[in-house]
Amino acid sequence: MRFEQPLWLWLLVLVAALVAAYLIAQRRRSKYAIRFATLPMLEKVAPNRPGWRRHAPAAAFLAALTVLTIAIARPVADIRVPRERATVVVAMDVSNSMAATDVAPNRFEVAKQAAVEFVQNLPEKFNVGLVAFARTATVAAAPSTNHQATVDAINGLQLRDSTAIGDAVLTSLQAVRTIDPDDPPPSRIVLLSDGGNTSGSPIDEAAQAAVQAGVPVSTIAYGTPEGTVNLDGREVPVPADTQALQTLAESTNGSSYAAESDEQLRDVYSDLQSSIGWTTEPREITNLVAGVALAAALLAALASLLWFSRLP
Repeated sequence: MRFEQPLWLWLLVLVAALVAAYLIAQRRRSKYAIRFATLPMLEKVAPNRPGWRRHAPAAAFLAALTVLTIAIARPVADIRVPRERATVVVAMDVSNSMAATDVAPNRFEVAKQAAVEFVQNLPEKFNVGLVAFARTATVAAAPSTNHQATVDAINGLQLRDSTAIGDAVLTSLQAVRTIDPDDPPPSRIVLLSDGGNTSGSPIDEAAQAAVQAGVPVSTIAYGTPEGTVNLDGREVPVPADTQALQTLAESTNGSSYAAESDEQLRDVYSDLQSSIGWTTEPREITNLVAGVALAAALLAALASLLWFSRLP
């Protein structure tokens, strides 16, 4: 929390002075009672002393003054609020290695279903598009608020040879630029791959372009290290290049994930949906803090009236 007018916080010195004065007054009151009455007499005259209740209204009143002083200083806090507009491009690996069955029934079918759920759960006003990449990268669905078009494109994907991760990022950036060039909304690329970059542009070149465009790339390294795929009768290992994808995400201010199962992949997309759909903005919370001060003052008054038939 920070304050627009922090000089008002000096008033907390006066609140501290009131606390000290209250403690001194209570100490003098105790000495006066002991001076003019023996302890056995006090027990007979006031067998049910209020105890902590005697201090509760004063404590609540002093708390109200403290919080009210904070409100006068106009506090500002970072508040999580939903985005009103954004562009999200889902870049999906459609290389033959996605046919690996280490994720049942295979990586490709699970990835498509998880991506469909991710797109369907994004806010309706978000522009969503799809880039499919294997040897090359193509825009399978241009970014738009027609989420069903992206869902249909995901369901229609087919497997091909090779993996062009760098081209996938560059093609996704081109798709992002088509949305309101004069006032572009915040954008994010969500890239899923189960292999390394085997064709097309280098990943570091694509990462540099994403940084210059101000578009974070969040990556999902998908599949188990033991995954294999049958190519021409041979079992070929197809582990994801986790390090390369992590470097791509970190260098573009995105998030990197690894998923080795259906459940983990869905959790990743759920986390991405939450982070993309919301943003943190500084908001003045004076009204909220003032409301807390008012509640504390009312509590002090109510407790004093109920227990002692007077206001604090």
